Amino acid sequence: MFQEPAIHELTIFTKPYPSAKHPHHNSMAFKNLTKTHSEEPYMSNQVDQLPVNQANHLEIGGVDSLDLVKQYKTPLVVYDVKAIRDQIHHFQKVFNDNGVDYAVSYASKAFACIAMFQLVNQENAHIDVVSGGELYTAIQAGFPMDHVSFHGNDKSVAELEMAVDHQIGVIILDNFHEIALLKQILTDKDAHINVMLRVTPGISAHTHEYDQTGQVDSKFGFDLQSGQARKALDLVLADKRMNMLGIHCHIGSQIFEVKGFEMAATKLIDTLGQWHQEVGYVAKVVNVGGGFGIRYTEEDDPIAPEMFVDAIVKAIKKRVGELSLPMPAVWIEPGRSIAGPAGYNLYTVGSRKDVPGIRSYVTVDGGMGDNIRPALYQAKYEAVLASNPKAPIKETVRVAGKYCESGDILIQKQDLPATKPGDVLAMLATGAYGYAMASNYNRNPRPAVVFVENGQSQVVIKRETFADLVSLDQPLR
Repeated sequence: MFQEPAIHELTIFTKPYPSAKHPHHNSMAFKNLTKTHSEEPYMSNQVDQLPVNQANHLEIGGVDSLDLVKQYKTPLVVYDVKAIRDQIHHFQKVFNDNGVDYAVSYASKAFACIAMFQLVNQENAHIDVVSGGELYTAIQAGFPMDHVSFHGNDKSVAELEMAVDHQIGVIILDNFHEIALLKQILTDKDAHINVMLRVTPGISAHTHEYDQTGQVDSKFGFDLQSGQARKALDLVLADKRMNMLGIHCHIGSQIFEVKGFEMAATKLIDTLGQWHQEVGYVAKVVNVGGGFGIRYTEEDDPIAPEMFVDAIVKAIKKRVGELSLPMPAVWIEPGRSIAGPAGYNLYTVGSRKDVPGIRSYVTVDGGMGDNIRPALYQAKYEAVLASNPKAPIKETVRVAGKYCESGDILIQKQDLPATKPGDVLAMLATGAYGYAMASNYNRNPRPAVVFVENGQSQVVIKRETFADLVSLDQPLR
């Protein structure tokens, strides 16, 4: 007979011990090089893997990064489209190898635009959206609505109506207020919709405080421990207009260890086992979210993202077998691991400030307006000189942005060759939560976004102009 296990707030540390080395790394960042700058330093495998052409220039998607700068100017956000396709394929292969029904649902909050959604659709993947704006973008992209999941902890009536009107694939219910709103909307429209319940399984992923979403004390989801989730289940099952598709959780972001995912997956199946015993409910889908960590700097030592999925699927299969439950489809929602490693931010070097005995600042023509993460999360990145990523290191500098904030620092300590105004720096693995969180702070236009593949490039988001900045302004009367 099924017995509900005790629930504990479990902490999962997201970085392995320093001695742990994994064979698979999914981005092209590089390790800190020797501080003895008088001789050429050792180059890590990550630097060796950076694609360069015969001129020793950084190459992205078969295109010279300096040619991209000449054509599109800086600051510039560039995505290697093949890297995006490849990572989606890696996820799909793991599911196929394990013989389970699945959906790879791109978490579009990492980076969303019409072209990105069209690219994801080309690879037969789903998307999850978290706002009416993201849903509208998907509609404009011609994305199949039955492959859209809608997240969010405060969906408005207008957003829920849009989702119902377009008959999206599933609404992930986050709280009791939303259940009541959706119930009324479905009644008024005489409509039906698939739903899932987002639950908090009591597993904390210690990345950054604001990246933890699966613990008990969270703004997201129905708590399992207090009985909220079971109450929500009863409300949904009682409404014939809601089709209860399954259960969802998301334990955090930038996680490096599989244990938390395995325990969360097992906890979801245990919950479904309890619900099956108590009310006869059988889930069609178990959605374990995303959060698979990627390499940003030499401090990060992640396994390949698809290895997380392999562990999750095996954990679910094991527990389903132990509880004699039907095997559900397994859904994942990777965002960072798909978009992050594929992205580069290209900047032009401008001014320099040397503080004797302390440090040197090298300033670029972008900053917190196009990548807020270093200022917001103290996120770490690495950069290379685009004209020669493997040039000998000469100094360690602080890479600063142009914005009128002392905290506008992109990289605290970066080993670089000698630089001069006009040089181009390429920040690595910037594809997730960079442009997506960009702003017009200091009334700076947001950069252009370019996709590159097979030696060809195209603008997918135009560079904003000064005119764009005032296009919504109204004069004083």
